[in-house]
Amino acid sequence: MTFCKDCIKGVTHEGTSEGKIEIIGGIEAYVATPTGDYAKDKVVLYITDVFGIHLPNHQLLADDFARNGLRTVIPEILNNDPVSVDAFAPGANFDLLGWLKNHGNTETRPPIDKVIAALKADGVTSIAAVGYCFGARYVFDLAFENIISVGAVAHPSLLEVPADLEKWAAISKAPLLINSCTDDSRFPHEAQAVADKVFANFAPGYKREYFEGCTHGFAVRGDLSDPKVKAGKEGAFKATAEWFLKYV
Repeated sequence: MTFCKDCIKGVTHEGTSEGKIEIIGGIEAYVATPTGDYAKDKVVLYITDVFGIHLPNHQLLADDFARNGLRTVIPEILNNDPVSVDAFAPGANFDLLGWLKNHGNTETRPPIDKVIAALKADGVTSIAAVGYCFGARYVFDLAFENIISVGAVAHPSLLEVPADLEKWAAISKAPLLINSCTDDSRFPHEAQAVADKVFANFAPGYKREYFEGCTHGFAVRGDLSDPKVKAGKEGAFKATAEWFLKYV
């Protein structure tokens, strides 16, 4: 249950964010709201990787969900101490395992719970959760507690395979989408095959997308100058948006 070198590799994507920073349940959050009519009782809870809510890539993806009619909230779960994008630089040697010592479940789960409680108090009854890399761990934990209505993860880290997959299948009612890829030491082909076997008869719903030529991190930090990575990033978003629109 560790990280890999690709957990802190990537590029910053270009674009202008359209959402805004709000305080929800005392927690800073990036909120992307559809411009037209949308279901006020539904929300996408977007849980980031180690780069946090101010990475433009995350905000731009949240904006894309909003364009599809899904209000999207990205809580700040890293206690204002995300990994710096300086880690993207060639030759950077960031101590990710050292960083993780101060960003375990004890430190990072409470902000999620506070945001969820505030959303529910505001009338939200159905939560779709998406997690990228580090964030995927929390999608699983929320599914175990049946807090979310549907879940999706992309290149998940920090999972125990097969234990976490079997636990979801055994006790969760949430449909699950996994966006997987070719080169991913945290969720390799063997784990992908296990997931397909575990969820073969999962009644709520299961789907695994596979993106050829992509590496761990592709769905949020991929180099879009690579046609395969660009197709993978766009394909993972499309699959996730369609999954949520079907089940949330």
